[in-house]
Amino acid sequence: MSTDALRLELRGITKQYPSVRANDAISLRVQPGEIHAVLGENGAGKSTLMKIIYGAVAADAGEMRWNGEPVSVKSPAAARALGISMVYQHFSLFDTLTAAENVWLGLDQRMTLAEVVSRITEVAARYGLAVDPLRPVHTLSVGERQRVEIVRALLSEPQLLILDEPTSVLTPQAVESLFVTLRQLAERGCAILYISHKLDEIRALCHRCTVLRGGKVTGEVDPREQSNASLSRLMIGAEAPALQHRQAAPGAVVLGVRALSLARESPFGTALDGLSLQVRAGEVVGIAGVSGNGQQELMAALSGEDVRAAPGSVTLFGQDIARAGPRQRRALGLHFVPEERLGRGAVPTLSLAQNTLLTRTEAVRAGGWLQLGRMQRLAEELIARFHVRAGGAGAAARSLSGGNLQKYLVGREIDARPKLLIVSQPTWGVDVGAAAQIRGELLALRDAGCALLVVSEELDELFEISDRLLVIAKGRLSPSVATADAQTETIGEWMSGLWPQEAQHAQA
Repeated sequence: MSTDALRLELRGITKQYPSVRANDAISLRVQPGEIHAVLGENGAGKSTLMKIIYGAVAADAGEMRWNGEPVSVKSPAAARALGISMVYQHFSLFDTLTAAENVWLGLDQRMTLAEVVSRITEVAARYGLAVDPLRPVHTLSVGERQRVEIVRALLSEPQLLILDEPTSVLTPQAVESLFVTLRQLAERGCAILYISHKLDEIRALCHRCTVLRGGKVTGEVDPREQSNASLSRLMIGAEAPALQHRQAAPGAVVLGVRALSLARESPFGTALDGLSLQVRAGEVVGIAGVSGNGQQELMAALSGEDVRAAPGSVTLFGQDIARAGPRQRRALGLHFVPEERLGRGAVPTLSLAQNTLLTRTEAVRAGGWLQLGRMQRLAEELIARFHVRAGGAGAAARSLSGGNLQKYLVGREIDARPKLLIVSQPTWGVDVGAAAQIRGELLALRDAGCALLVVSEELDELFEISDRLLVIAKGRLSPSVATADAQTETIGEWMSGLWPQEAQHAQA
């Protein structure tokens, strides 16, 4: 590869944190118009490297060259001035501002807010990314926020676009639209750095792939000439273990939802319209759907965050819990993993040990006294069992990579031995090995008699672990269908709300 033609070149980039060397003498080269994947397991140093390129983190050593010239990028604003845009895995949006106001902050201030609104609408329509520019960010689901981030990056017309897990909460249809967008950008000369744990995506989209392990480059390949198995071996040193999914033997009804209707709490929320479903002991029920179709509202009603449901519309082991709070529901055996890791699943500034106290009470004695040693041991056991890369039980939640924090939070609830586990986006942002482990743990819970309700925007995941599937669209639920009888195309149609009307309330 000629160095004269390089859009970006990294030479010997090193970054040391107190407990880990995130990047160890990394070199990377990207040409104009190239879609270049960066692949590695959770904690391999991918996100740190991208933040160095974007100016959000300073390297301790090494050199960065931009269009052949040495540069020192000291801030994201400096990166944007060069023509570098980034979409973070953890979003960088202000909750109290609208989508348009968030986009405006990152653009040339010569544009008026009204012009930004118009440009967002235009770009969103061109690339098939549904974004309402006037909605406050705090009313958006995770998938909708990701679309705002992507549109914001596209509006700056970058020469280099960095995407960190861009499809983790997008539907298959939205992923295909995004790929069309990325290929169009590449054809115009934009270089793209693409981080994903989805090996099929990398093989379908990317021209080259740099593999990281333990902060070091371990290989560079053409992913189009690789199999999923060979990429997995390069990334984690082994193939992802195959799931052992035995046929379910459902028992008694654990969770019952009957004619659940809720008015929207905000002008931008989704009203729930007559939702009915059952989840039995020893089965996994999956709910598919495009982000923003009522998933958040349903999860709030089931977890106890929203207690407006009509009496009798939500039951647990036959007991009415429609107006019960989260603590009461946990006491009955219901545990919940929200889709937002930082802020809801974990307190960012607290240690992993302290974050166990959000849902676990083993270390709490009568009168509220804490057994610090037991709290520490629980966190250490979770770190070991779920292979979490962290600086120990005392590490702050925000110091973990997204995938490692996800493993810890899902593990915290799995380890609690729930009778009913409700989990939203269980493997968002985790590598193939960790995803296989989490899915295996969920199936082991099921086989032990736990009832599981899984909400995910990854259809492949739902087909892999679910015994039955439903689709949520516009605040309504589709009929229930056995996964063995379901077709991807049919589920995709149902995600638009197009299911047989006469079967809407026919729940298994």
